Amino acid sequence: MISLSDFRELHHAVTLLGMSGVGKTMLSTALRQSANWFHYSADYRIGTRYLVEDILDNVKFKIMQMRDPFVANLLRSDSIYINHNISVDNLEPVSTFLGMYGDPEAGGLDKTTFLERQDMYRRAEVESMKDAGGFVSKSWQIYQCKDFVNDASGSLCEIVDPDDPMDPVIQALSAESLILYIEPNPIYEEELKKRARSHPKPLFYNPTFIAPNLNDKPDDGVGIDPLDFARPLFPDLLEFRKPRYRMIANNCGFTIHADELFQPDENGRTIPNAARFLDKVHATVTRQASQSTTAAENLQRYLVACNGRATCRNAQ
Repeated sequence: MISLSDFRELHHAVTLLGMSGVGKTMLSTALRQSANWFHYSADYRIGTRYLVEDILDNVKFKIMQMRDPFVANLLRSDSIYINHNISVDNLEPVSTFLGMYGDPEAGGLDKTTFLERQDMYRRAEVESMKDAGGFVSKSWQIYQCKDFVNDASGSLCEIVDPDDPMDPVIQALSAESLILYIEPNPIYEEELKKRARSHPKPLFYNPTFIAPNLNDKPDDGVGIDPLDFARPLFPDLLEFRKPRYRMIANNCGFTIHADELFQPDENGRTIPNAARFLDKVHATVTRQASQSTTAAENLQRYLVACNGRATCRNAQ
């Protein structure tokens, strides 16, 4: 079993798996700021590579719908241009484009548009996760970042077959990274539900999950408040996703409890820096590897990938 000191020295690549709001982005930001980890954001990649044109076209469409001839003429003559300001810390354009089902007069999307954008997001998320391995290499070659964190979307478990280790997305991620499922305890889950009720946001839903919730709703969304439609979905979505997360972690990765990961340090900080994070991950993976043959194989595969990265980089 690898020692803590040797584990700290590995050229790490970690994929964070877990529900929206569980702390993946905050943790990724802390790793970036405390030890120059490369922060790969699924939604950033989606918004700047796979949906960028669609996002900008939607903004232009909304502007033209305002019927302002002054702005319309400037756009038509290419006198002005529209661009987004997506960053890993500002992913609002992606969320806004994904949107919510409901009355267009209340900012919602009709059923056809809503489902089209759900599918567009699904395809973009698949490609963004398949791209992650290439960015592990780029993060070193371009930015000299030894360590890499994949801030995956909460819907990662919904775009894959969680029971199939040969699923192309799971295979790509497990070949390069340590898949770490951040599992909330019941108290943490209630906080996630409370936040989702007070501040519902656009989410991707697996077609199996969302179809029954749309069956009796009007195609045009008229009369349906988008926020009221979204609020009651989150608790059921959480239950839908939990077994899928666990299956991925059990087959291809590891599970760490959110209250353990975000336990306050001596200064009261709940988000761990890179050193504390690696200490906690080491304790988790070595314990689980000693208890499960599958976990031991997952750890061995990860160590081979890390050592391969180090050998390749040292030879450059």
